Amino acid sequence: MKEVILIKLGEIALKGLNRRSFEDVLIKNIKQKIKSLGRFNIEIAQSTISVEPLDADIDMDDVADRIGHVFGISAYSRACAVEKDMDAITSCAVEYLRDKLSFAESFKVEAKRSDKKFPLKSPEISAEIGGVILENYPNLHVDVHNPEITVTVEIRDTMAFVRANAEKGAGGMPVGTSGRAAVLISGGIDSPVAAYMMAKRGLVLEGIHFASPPYTSERAEQKVCDLMEQVSKYSGRMIMITVPFTKIQEKIHNECPEELFTIIMRRLMMKISQRIAQKDDCHALITGESLGQVASQTLYAMVCTDSACQMPVFRPLIGMDKTDIVDISRKIGTFDISIQPYEDCCTVFTPKHPRTRPVLQYVIEAEEKAGFDELIEEAMNNLKITKIGF
Repeated sequence: MKEVILIKLGEIALKGLNRRSFEDVLIKNIKQKIKSLGRFNIEIAQSTISVEPLDADIDMDDVADRIGHVFGISAYSRACAVEKDMDAITSCAVEYLRDKLSFAESFKVEAKRSDKKFPLKSPEISAEIGGVILENYPNLHVDVHNPEITVTVEIRDTMAFVRANAEKGAGGMPVGTSGRAAVLISGGIDSPVAAYMMAKRGLVLEGIHFASPPYTSERAEQKVCDLMEQVSKYSGRMIMITVPFTKIQEKIHNECPEELFTIIMRRLMMKISQRIAQKDDCHALITGESLGQVASQTLYAMVCTDSACQMPVFRPLIGMDKTDIVDISRKIGTFDISIQPYEDCCTVFTPKHPRTRPVLQYVIEAEEKAGFDELIEEAMNNLKITKIGF
C-alpha cells in the first residue's frame, strides 16, 4: 500500500497562460517546506500535485502538517495510491480508511473518473465501493447530503487514489509570486497578522524592527524574533533587520512638541524603512495599522505618516475589528507570543494627549527644526540582521 499526499491548487487554477510559472513556485515552496523530512517525488497533473515519500521512515503526519502551512493550496489529503483495478481499489478503501470508517456513523462515496477509458462510470464505481464498505462496517449508513466521512476515489491516467475528507489548505497565492515587501514588525498582536496576510498574497517578506535599549529589553527583541519564526512557518525564510532607535527617540522627546511625539516617530520609522526596503529590492512597506484603533492610526495621522515616504504602504488590517485580528493571531499561533509582557519602542515616551488630527505642515516644521538626518545615517550604519526560519 503506497501512501501519498494529494494537493489541490487554489487561485492558481484561475490563472491563464502564465499558470505554469505559479505552479513552479508552489512546487518549489512545497519542496523547501518538507525537504528536511526525507526524499520525495513531487509531480503535478490535472491540477493536482502528488507528494510521494521515497523513504520508508517518513512521518506522513508531519509532512501533511507542513503542507497545510503552504500558501497557494486550497485543500490537501493523505491518500492511498493503487492500480486501476476495482478489486484493488475496493480493498484499499476498506483497509486504508479503517481507522476513520470504524468510528463514523454515516458516509458516502464520490468517484472522479478523469480516465474515461476506465470500464466503470463514476456512479457505478461509487455504488460498488459503497456496497462493500457497508458489508464490512455495519456501524455505517449512507448519507449523501451530510456524511461524516466522504470516501473519494479518483481514477487518473496512471493510478487510482482513495482518500477520505480533505483538509482545508492555507489558501492564497504561493509566496514569491507577487514580489518582495518589508513589514514593520513590533511585538504586538497586529503586525505579525499583517505579515501573515501579505505573505498569503504571495509576497516575500523582510522584517524591520525598531529597538530602543535600554528602554526596550533583549527579551523584547527576542519576542519579535519568535513572532517572525511563527510567521515563517507560512511565509518561509526571511531576514529581520533591527534598527537602533534609542537616540532618535530621545531627540524626539527632547526637541519636539509632546503631542506630536508619536506621529514624528512613525514618520522617521517610515523614512528608515523605505531606505532599507529600497536597498533590499523590496517594493512596498507593510504595517499592522487598523483605522481608528489608536491615536497614530486615525486617517489624519496616517496621511502625515505616508507623506514621509514615496513607497506604497500596504495595511491589510485597515478595516478590521480588533477581535477579528486576535482571531487570526490565535489561528496562526502568534497571539500567545504577542501578549508576553515585553514592550516595544512604540510605548517609549508616549504622550499624554497625542494629536489625533495632526496638521502635516506643523509636523514637518517640528521634524525639520529638530533635524534627524545625522541620526538616521547613524542608525542605517548600525543595522542588525537576523535570519528567520533557516
